[in-house]
Amino acid sequence: MSGHYVFDFDEPAEGGKELLGGKGAGLAEMTGLEIPVPAGFTITTDACRDYSRAQELPEGLEAEIDEHIAALEERTGKRFGDPRDPLLVSVRSGAAVSMPGMMDTILNLGLNDEAVEGLAATTGNERFAQDSYRRLIQMYGEVVDGIDADRFERALAELKQERGAQQDVDLTADDLRELVATFKQLYEQEAGGTFPQDAREQLGRAVRAVFDSWDNPRAQVYRRAHHIPDDLGT
Repeated sequence: MSGHYVFDFDEPAEGGKELLGGKGAGLAEMTGLEIPVPAGFTITTDACRDYSRAQELPEGLEAEIDEHIAALEERTGKRFGDPRDPLLVSVRSGAAVSMPGMMDTILNLGLNDEAVEGLAATTGNERFAQDSYRRLIQMYGEVVDGIDADRFERALAELKQERGAQQDVDLTADDLRELVATFKQLYEQEAGGTFPQDAREQLGRAVRAVFDSWDNPRAQVYRRAHHIPDDLGT
């Protein structure tokens, strides 16, 4: 199948939850009711099904995503991958039937070694920027590259112990900057390459990984237990 794979939240789309997934349909409905919703777009379940059949992104999908990223840039006044004032996006799963916690999500895509400094400058909050970056590296490493989550959690726990921090929020901006460096080293050791600095590469691999999460073992077990069809997609 080929066709229209991506819809802005405020763009009319027939098909409801079956096409947009539960999250996408809900965001479209709230946008239509003029409830304040951050701008964004939904990649349809058709795209996921076509990806699952071919094990590659459907023809035209990347171009559609690029068009919708450009529209987001116009709306927000930010640029995806801009080192000075970066637009950040997240890729979230969302099937027609709720499957809480079964599939994957990646937040803060678009951050890299330069953009994290831009985020710190524009927000006036270096701690927030460094914390956002270390979370991206961890989520991306786990979801996209299959790195054991325990590797990141142990590194975080060791740093907290060294600093006498009881909670994550007790870590300073400098602590988190150090943790980012540790996470990048860990990523390189486990993934066999450096953490990607290109925002488009991050996004493309994240979309594939979230599509793949539709068929991860826990999602398959959940669907069998709750009698959810395997061909809905996310």
